[in-house]
Amino acid sequence: MYKKLLTLSLLTLAYINTFAQQTFNTSATKTDSISINLDNVNYAYLVKFFPISAEGQQLKMAYMDVQPARKANGRTVVLFHGKNFAGYYWTNVIKTLTEAGFRVVVPDQIGFGKSSKAYIHYSFHQLASWNRDLLESLNISKAVMLGHSMGGMLATRYALMFPERTEKLLLEDPIGLEDYRTFIPYSNTEKQYQTELKATPESVRKYYEGSYFTKWKPEYDELVRIAGGVSYSKEFPRYAKVAAMTYTMIIEQPVVYEFRNLKVPTVLFIGLEDKTIVGKASLTPEQQALHGQYKLLGKLTANQIPGAKLVEFENCGHIPHMEIPKVFAAALLGNLEASNN
Repeated sequence: MYKKLLTLSLLTLAYINTFAQQTFNTSATKTDSISINLDNVNYAYLVKFFPISAEGQQLKMAYMDVQPARKANGRTVVLFHGKNFAGYYWTNVIKTLTEAGFRVVVPDQIGFGKSSKAYIHYSFHQLASWNRDLLESLNISKAVMLGHSMGGMLATRYALMFPERTEKLLLEDPIGLEDYRTFIPYSNTEKQYQTELKATPESVRKYYEGSYFTKWKPEYDELVRIAGGVSYSKEFPRYAKVAAMTYTMIIEQPVVYEFRNLKVPTVLFIGLEDKTIVGKASLTPEQQALHGQYKLLGKLTANQIPGAKLVEFENCGHIPHMEIPKVFAAALLGNLEASNN
């Protein structure tokens, strides 16, 4: 009888320890939670907010306005982030530009980063107009527009709409160099929302490792911490819904047919190992091999844009400014000073 009681006690103790460990692990997971407006993510420079009224909602657009660290050259560069990022991943580029005398404005687009996660119709035309309004409020009449990934599509739309306000267009591995509608199976916003809801830190890391870089480095872990951490937020469904809405914007609002209409000096910065395809998971490996080949798309796009210059980076993927920061910085500054021939 004593042995049975002792065995039962030990089993009970083991169960309690296991439960306590599970509770501890759950608490540890919650400490990794990132708010969907990145309230607990520190940006390298002061963040301000620009008020916007849209579809009966009062929204706020986060941005950094960083003054030159050295003698000002009187020029401004605006940085447009990619879909899975926000202003936080531009830190080294901001430092490079401000040290060279540039003023740098870094918006988080509505729906991204520290800006409002609004349930609205997302449009590159509307985003471009809001950025125009932001720059007007800062008394900036003309600027260099640098867009990465989705930001490249937005910067292209901005330059098409406001050529008189665009000093130069710089595109860093922009998406939208193909019309995804012609080969990606259609997925409406609701279906994409169900896909976005499945995101976890583990799935984010796997995607980033396989899609963005040629070789993983420890400094990329912070990207995963932020993008994956929002999945722990109690407001994550809202974040996922907005992500689905902006996915629809990318798919349904191509710019690829309008590159020939650009009337501003343009430079493309292309990582030759970039194989980004929006909606890639819906394709077979054989289909994937036919698209997202930036070593080809970069050249094709440069040939469509009047007077465009192409800068290619060997052994580099989708984010040159992070994977090869010194090489990218030198190319960026060189092409800010040079005129297109």
